[in-house]
Amino acid sequence: MLSIHTICDMLIEHMKSTNEKIGNLIYQIRQERGLTQAEFARRLGTSQSAVNRIEKGRQNLSLDTLGRISDVLNKQIISLGGQAVNLRIEGGHELTGEITTRVAKNSAVCLLLASLLNKGTTRLKKMPRIEEVNRLIEVLVSIGVKVRWMAGNDLEIRPPEKLELENIDKNAARRTRSVIMMFGSLMHQFNEFKIPYAGGCKLGTRTVKPHLYALEEFGVSIDTKSGHYNVKVNKKLPEQVIMYESGDTTTENAIMAAAISDGEVTIKMASANYMVQDLCFFLKKLGVKFEGIGTSTLKIKGVKTAKRNITFYPTEDPIESMTFIAAAVVTNSKISIKRVPIDFVELEILKLSKMGLKVTTDSTYKSANGHSNLADITVYKHNGELKALEEKIYGRPYPGLNIDNLPYFVPIAAVAKGRTLIHDWVYEERALYYTEMRKLGVNITLADPHRAYIDGPTQWREDDIVCPPALRPAVLLLLGMLAADGTSILRNVYSINRGYEYLAERLNELGAKIEILHDI
Repeated sequence: MLSIHTICDMLIEHMKSTNEKIGNLIYQIRQERGLTQAEFARRLGTSQSAVNRIEKGRQNLSLDTLGRISDVLNKQIISLGGQAVNLRIEGGHELTGEITTRVAKNSAVCLLLASLLNKGTTRLKKMPRIEEVNRLIEVLVSIGVKVRWMAGNDLEIRPPEKLELENIDKNAARRTRSVIMMFGSLMHQFNEFKIPYAGGCKLGTRTVKPHLYALEEFGVSIDTKSGHYNVKVNKKLPEQVIMYESGDTTTENAIMAAAISDGEVTIKMASANYMVQDLCFFLKKLGVKFEGIGTSTLKIKGVKTAKRNITFYPTEDPIESMTFIAAAVVTNSKISIKRVPIDFVELEILKLSKMGLKVTTDSTYKSANGHSNLADITVYKHNGELKALEEKIYGRPYPGLNIDNLPYFVPIAAVAKGRTLIHDWVYEERALYYTEMRKLGVNITLADPHRAYIDGPTQWREDDIVCPPALRPAVLLLLGMLAADGTSILRNVYSINRGYEYLAERLNELGAKIEILHDI
């Protein structure tokens, strides 16, 4: 029989071995992220010497510390229960200070897949470390693409001579709807291929028919009946494509289909949204020529092949800017938001001004990509004097109130006096998720699956709620909890982390009190 001292010695040696393995893993991930020890220590809120001890396995690590390391590296270090991340929100606190808008999620995911068109090296600047990007990186790496995080959140992408589609990470692909944009990029490399069904936000029936109708003009046929998208390609170049639906990803697929070609194509009824414009500016660096960027009619002259080493700066995220505007409104706070892509939120700001909200906009300047117009704005306290608009609020393709910004008028309407009608006509089920706000005290009535009436002002209350499987409705609950006195719990926030980078931490910088909790 082993003595107690021998057992203790064995346990200590096992702990040392485990700590060394975890430390080495942390070191490797830090290197992949392009972080120095000093920068990692600063983000972690500790000393560089402590980080050195952690990476050499000389530091015992609590679950809380491992959770914080996971958050900073944007990578789960160890498996904790169901790996759910929860938020504890102490509401009722006024926000103050300034926040900077980061790179657009919808641009980032599109450009990741558009990089497959380039046989050279692509570097995308200041990319958001969000779950949607992580899933797509996992997909790209699984098919042989070399992807590396660089300093400053830059992402370097190097394609192989031949993609290994047979090795595609099916689980990662099925957790993002963005994978559907592989149609437009892979059609130039394969006569036949298949990719897993797309996942992402659960917002009712989201048909791929508009993609099929656009791509069939380029000789692409897609069978969607077998658990995969089975794609066959017999390339041809149409003179003109009329979009069946002016969707963002649908337009992006059509643009990528036209980009690698020996001729000209006109695309009508195209989306002119910010991520579509970003794709056009990106492809111009590969030699593709465009007329009509920012309009619904695009003339595209493709290139036979693209092999260039390029660097591109995606634009800032108007949806993130709108999120912080809504956070200021629901908490009755004054905050400044920098680097707002003003062309894509100016109508939202106009409507807010008609409700009685004061927002000032500084002079515009260009984004690092040289194209997007940015402005710094300040949102002021309203002191409960907002009034509901008489007209319904609805989204529409650009130019118009952004479809992804529409949900943020739900908590805004909840603090206004009177009744507001929100008409969310695009998605079959997104308005249904709005009713979760009732748990926080919002008086909301569904007229039908697309229309919701909100009667304000709201007497906010705390609650314990599981995040819905949809990005924007999940963030609405977080905003409502910021406004509610008391302590709320928002559980399993993966859907938020799909589209926002360190949202809880950044709200805390403005004075929110949010604690990140990891399920065990």
